[in-house]
Amino acid sequence: MMTSENAARPSPMPELAAYIAGALHRPLPAEVQEKARFQLLDTLAAMVSGSRLPPGRKAIEYLKVLGKSDQACVAGTSFLATAIDAALVNGMLAHADETDDSHAESLTHPGCGIVPAALAAADLYERSGAELLRAIVLGYDVCCRMSLALGAYEFRAAGHSSHTFGPNFGAAAAAGALAGVNETQARYVLSYAAQQASGVSCWMRDKDHIEKAFDFGGMAARNGVTAALMVSSGFTGVDDVFSGERCFFDAYGNDADRDILIRGLGSRYEILETSIKRWTVGSPIQAPLDALHALLAAHEFSPADVAGITVRIPHESLTIVNDRDMPEICLQHLIAVMLLDGTLGFATAHDRGRMADPAVRALRSRVRLFGDDELSRAMPVRQGIVELKLNDGRAVTHHTQAVRGTPPNPMSPEEVRQKASDLMAPVLGAEGALALCDAVWRLAELDNVRKLRPLMQA
Repeated sequence: MMTSENAARPSPMPELAAYIAGALHRPLPAEVQEKARFQLLDTLAAMVSGSRLPPGRKAIEYLKVLGKSDQACVAGTSFLATAIDAALVNGMLAHADETDDSHAESLTHPGCGIVPAALAAADLYERSGAELLRAIVLGYDVCCRMSLALGAYEFRAAGHSSHTFGPNFGAAAAAGALAGVNETQARYVLSYAAQQASGVSCWMRDKDHIEKAFDFGGMAARNGVTAALMVSSGFTGVDDVFSGERCFFDAYGNDADRDILIRGLGSRYEILETSIKRWTVGSPIQAPLDALHALLAAHEFSPADVAGITVRIPHESLTIVNDRDMPEICLQHLIAVMLLDGTLGFATAHDRGRMADPAVRALRSRVRLFGDDELSRAMPVRQGIVELKLNDGRAVTHHTQAVRGTPPNPMSPEEVRQKASDLMAPVLGAEGALALCDAVWRLAELDNVRKLRPLMQA
């Protein structure tokens, strides 16, 4: 029901709708355009590599029963599909594991929902590379602000999934802009996005990462393109879903700070606050791996010298990474693998067979994981502490306060390019992976996004 509090609040809709409608004509600052290329390339790499992982393979099998179309391409395959279907499948490929980007403050993975939606719409409408980049930046702005407006951490504690609500709106905004909506139509796009908004945080119990891939990436991308195409086809709707009787915030966030949706638009770009993962594993494990990697570089010891390993992370992250069945989100397993190998690559992080390796299991049994009050107080910044006790009596510790790839400690362009090419080479070949990297680097010069198709497809 409508509340007097909601009815009395000014609506952010007029400013937000105008911002969406004008996004493709608004030049981006140089640093924002560069970061957009980074996030696009990082997500493309996740899509291509994800096409060979179990969730990706299931999504591609599902695509085969949906029928053919030539509207948009599916990364890492030879398939073309409708824009809606391509967005769904590419979204699942992008979050087929934990390779994709994250925005800590809003508790979202923006890229896996927004980039597939924007790519599908740009492919369908034959938009330029510059327009694609502007739509992606817009999508990140809307996605993260929506999750922040709902109070991401409280929202998740109530059982909702911040990882699906925010990207749902971001994907709709990006696809709507690429569809060429005007201000009135942008209002309708957001209303249809609200009608499709959903997500329950029981995804944490998904042992195969398939439902999670749909929740985080596929559903948001599909919903966003659906909303944009319906409205561009002539659908009308509610012109302000964020205010008035029975509005979105009555249903999901009566105490929401809806002004966040428009605060700093055009001056604060959420894409600049988004992290790229150095390690192709779950976000809560990034800091401990950085810490262990630093210890391996600073001290001389072998795995046999390690008597015990203590890892401290925020309390909020324990259930996500503690003794999980999937190697890429099991902290104890990944710590053991890095100790043995000296580093961690995509293949080793996803090698389920090594979970039964006696050497890995022996080291894993020495890992003790704790939640830490101080690290919880630092949230949403995800810090980590690793202490190694060695057989010679030494104890060495490293506290990672700024994870590599986060805004305070960003990866270099060459690191982003190397990560992307490593992920894509097994599918596209080494030369093909580098060609796609180069095309994304020059994306602002591309006159038609469809020219990316042969580079994205195996």
